Amino acid sequence: MKDEKRGNRRLVARSPNCTPLSEFSTMENGLMFKKGVGLVKCFWGRRWAVVVWSIGLSLMALWLGCQNPKETQFQNQPTTKTPVILSPGDVIKLSFPTTPDLSQSQKIRADGKVNLPLIGEVTAAGKTLLSFQNELARLYKPQLRSSEVVVTLESGIFQVVVSGAVVKPQKLQFDRPTSVFQAIMEAGGVNEFGNLKKVRLIRTVNGEQQSQVLDLSPTLRGENTQAFYVKDGDVIFVPQSPF
Repeated sequence: MKDEKRGNRRLVARSPNCTPLSEFSTMENGLMFKKGVGLVKCFWGRRWAVVVWSIGLSLMALWLGCQNPKETQFQNQPTTKTPVILSPGDVIKLSFPTTPDLSQSQKIRADGKVNLPLIGEVTAAGKTLLSFQNELARLYKPQLRSSEVVVTLESGIFQVVVSGAVVKPQKLQFDRPTSVFQAIMEAGGVNEFGNLKKVRLIRTVNGEQQSQVLDLSPTLRGENTQAFYVKDGDVIFVPQSPF
């Protein structure tokens, strides 16, 4: 009996259908390891896919931004030394050195004209002071012995709209060269939500509205920056900060 039991035990131990517990553990650990490696590969694969997509989308957004025809750099940017262009509402002074009785000041009408003695109505708007002065000298030449005339600007008025995240959004009038930063300060400055990093200046050029984004934050920090001057009819929009 004892020999039979020992034989049965040997058969059980050597049976191909029976795997020892240690072998099961090894197989299970191997499967778990493979699954773990598979999950890690899947995770990194997806992660790199997200990174590639993010880079691709960023490059596309940058390319579209560069291709945006509305984002322009304004040409002939006015400065304090830029010749003054006369506009309706400006008050000009005409001085005749040899005929002081004709000297006077006139406001340019809405139609851009002024009514002057001896020569009648003359269009002044759209011309520089020098060109208008030379035109008057030519027109007065048949009327006076000396047609010398000096034209100066007593006061020039231009309007600018400041809107968005400022304390007092409004339409402002200026009679001297004014920068975008100064115009925003005239509107009370930015409010608690204002963002000076992406101030948008909208300007009408040859009948087309164009815009340019300005970063005015260095000016607020006290850094030396080049002043960007406004023109008549400009619209300044201060956006809200994203945070």
